[in-house]
Amino acid sequence: MDTMRDRFAPVVSRILDEDPRVAVVLAEIGKDGFAEAWRRHPDRVINVGIREQLLVGAAAGLALTGMRPVVHTFASFLVERPFEQVKLDLGHQDVGAVLVSAAASFDWPAGGYTHMAPGDVALLDTLDGWTVHVPGHPDEAETLLRHAVAAGDDKVYVRLSVQTNRQGLPVDGRRFLTVREGRSGVVVAVGPVLDAVLAATEHLDVTVLYATTVRPFDAPALRRATESAGTDVVLVEPYLAGTSTAAVAEALSDVPHRVLALGVGRRELRRYGGIEEHIAAHGLDAAGLRDRLAGFLAAPVRG
Repeated sequence: MDTMRDRFAPVVSRILDEDPRVAVVLAEIGKDGFAEAWRRHPDRVINVGIREQLLVGAAAGLALTGMRPVVHTFASFLVERPFEQVKLDLGHQDVGAVLVSAAASFDWPAGGYTHMAPGDVALLDTLDGWTVHVPGHPDEAETLLRHAVAAGDDKVYVRLSVQTNRQGLPVDGRRFLTVREGRSGVVVAVGPVLDAVLAATEHLDVTVLYATTVRPFDAPALRRATESAGTDVVLVEPYLAGTSTAAVAEALSDVPHRVLALGVGRRELRRYGGIEEHIAAHGLDAAGLRDRLAGFLAAPVRG
């Protein structure tokens, strides 16, 4: 099966053919995927070289002229390294762009910590007005990419990963999906952690919500789920643990509730290893999730 990033260049290349307002801005990474699109649209496929601050600044300049820029590189180079430009060139000037990342929290462990970005969504949370999509399957990535580009002049972040669920679901770029209903707690599974969450909760009487658009946070869906499943909430996010805790607290501000936030820990893992080893070390595999859920939820076993 192709990866989310495999799907990215072909989808955006087709959008370039369809919409003369769209431009792609790259910083070396991913340029080969747009070689044919560059031949067709040399004025709208722009490679700035290894200059990540310029990457975002150039995108903001295009947006100021009325273009819809799609900006791509690894998450650590797209959100963290040029954060001042994301904050000022896009945010302060109130112009939009579609930032599309790769490498996620630790998709390429051999690249070391410079190529990991577990704090990317939390960092964007310090800014106003960002939509954040976290697909869990290549089909969902394609859908959400199209939503992002079509979102007027909005500021949108699409977080691609090689981690994937076995099956894509019909996401709409707005709402959480209810994939399982129970009566003894709510588990919110974000993007590519869904399969592990479903395996970990297989015999628990809990509701599982699937989130691929995490900003804006779908507070109405969470509130509806807690009406029948109670207000014990578990967040399982494929990035920094606790990133969406404030959103849950705001959604349930008028009712007593408990939150368990699971995700990538703050402690840096200093051995390269592989993706599966990192997932297990952060307790995000089915076994690790099952252990921590059992200690938090008083959920009866399904019959």
